[in-house]
Amino acid sequence: MIDGMTAAIRTARTPVLDIAYEEAGPPDGPPVVLLHGFPYAPRAYDAVVPILATAGRRCVVPYLRGYGPTRFLSAGTPRSGEQAALGQDLLHLLDALSIGRAVLAGYDWGGRAACVVAALWPERCAGLVTCTGYNIQDIAAAARPLDPEQEHRLWYQYYFNTERGRAGLEADRRGIARLLWRLWSPNWGFGEATFEESARAFDNPDFVDVVIHSYRHRFGYAPGDPALAQVEARLAAQPRVGVPTIAPHGAGDGVGPLAASERHARHFSGPYERRVIPLAGHNLPQEAPEAFARAVLDLSPA
Repeated sequence: MIDGMTAAIRTARTPVLDIAYEEAGPPDGPPVVLLHGFPYAPRAYDAVVPILATAGRRCVVPYLRGYGPTRFLSAGTPRSGEQAALGQDLLHLLDALSIGRAVLAGYDWGGRAACVVAALWPERCAGLVTCTGYNIQDIAAAARPLDPEQEHRLWYQYYFNTERGRAGLEADRRGIARLLWRLWSPNWGFGEATFEESARAFDNPDFVDVVIHSYRHRFGYAPGDPALAQVEARLAAQPRVGVPTIAPHGAGDGVGPLAASERHARHFSGPYERRVIPLAGHNLPQEAPEAFARAVLDLSPA
């Protein structure tokens, strides 16, 4: 649903997936791809898209692998949630839609996908909006303990690294997601109807497998998809991002505190601006759509 209207879901076939996506705005406008995170859905952009479309931007809002109507083409493809998979999916989507270059904008998993493409295939990225800064994982360093407060915030990641966690997600994916929404956005009084609009996307048959793999792979506790090994090897070098970047960070983010992105400028070799958004939590485009849209427009050529 975008601005009160139900958007038609389209499908783009890539080498691995049928990627479901929604589109709005003039088809010949400067393209913007808006990417959701875990555990969220394209509904996070319902108030962002009308702003961008009115400003003449072509908005593409995909469902990530494991969400909504997006489906794997083959039962034999690993249900990987690793960062290389997310970035490769985004690159494939740009190819399938014949989008040579776009502003890439996202948060959480979506911000990671956008960062991967911006770092490895910068010619495809006109500008980058990445909430909480540099989102490419340093898997080699993942075993190093963090301060106790941050370890506490990441409880769900350790939970998913156990079979009990897998069973818990399978049994009550909505319950876990609803709790994470509350913890990560403590200043956002979302209602059950708002939550359910996104939660429907978690009914995808691959959701649990993709989520569990994501949180195991990032700590080095699960192997990656062999087809993505070369991409992961490039990401292991922690490549810098050279495209113009704006990094919004919600001051009320309950999983990624402000301090976490304070020194991220070192990961960017091009123009970089960090913007602190008062009160907003982790789901920044849904909590502060005007601020998010402004970041996109500041990077999007008219």
